[in-house]
Amino acid sequence: MHSPDVSPRIAKDFPLQVHVTTSAPRGSSVVGWLGQKTIDGYLYLADLSAHVFVTLRELVTPGHQGRWASLRVTLRQMLFTGVDALPVISAIALMLGLIVITQAGTQLPKVGGEGLIGSIIVVVIIRELGPLLTAFIVIGRSGTAITTELGNMRVAQEITALELIGIRVSRYIIMPRVVAVVLSMVCLMLYFDAVAVLGGFIVARIKLTVPFHVFAQAVAQSLSLVDVLVTAAKGILFGTAVAVICCHHGLSVRSSYTEVPQQTTQAMINSVTICLLLDILVTVTAYF
Repeated sequence: MHSPDVSPRIAKDFPLQVHVTTSAPRGSSVVGWLGQKTIDGYLYLADLSAHVFVTLRELVTPGHQGRWASLRVTLRQMLFTGVDALPVISAIALMLGLIVITQAGTQLPKVGGEGLIGSIIVVVIIRELGPLLTAFIVIGRSGTAITTELGNMRVAQEITALELIGIRVSRYIIMPRVVAVVLSMVCLMLYFDAVAVLGGFIVARIKLTVPFHVFAQAVAQSLSLVDVLVTAAKGILFGTAVAVICCHHGLSVRSSYTEVPQQTTQAMINSVTICLLLDILVTVTAYF
């Protein structure tokens, strides 16, 4: 028995849709995903490297146009990133010194390591926790502010207006913020370490009854020039990474204010990740 023919009108109104699903092997899909992520990461790092190159070019390129305007932006960013962050840096560094020395002072005597207090401060605070916590504070305060500010400027067409009147975004927007964040980061790291050592001395003086000269001598013997140079290097690298990443994501906003919090979140995640990778790279290079 033959089925009746479908009329042309019905066939026209209800066309037959055939969905052909071709499933790729699971292994190839994973390889494709990894390949795409690798390409995206390479392009992202290339964009960041381009921002760094543009910043260095603007620093060494002579020119009087916009110099004072860029200087004002730099000083204003340093005021916000560096000076305004001193209270929170002081509080966190002091508490960190108290915690580290409290733990070390109660545990080291059990294994006969009372003389290792200076080494604990240098290794735990000055080498690692001080630079990382300072970078995280700068990311949370200044990095998010930079991304939000540039994103709002992009949506409001302010950056387009600057470009139309002949002002280079690299000189007026990117370079001042990178310079300000780098200088502030280095100074804040050194300040963080000094306050953390002071907090450690307070605990050592009260709980462990260690005289100041003994405590200072233990820290000075454990601290070397390499530690100071490594801290400064981390400040320069962390500051450059945070400023460039946040500027990049702020300028990546296109036409909607809803993109601003998305780019801000992405900037924070990428800044923390890259700072940790740079910390591992510097530590392995300097101490191994």
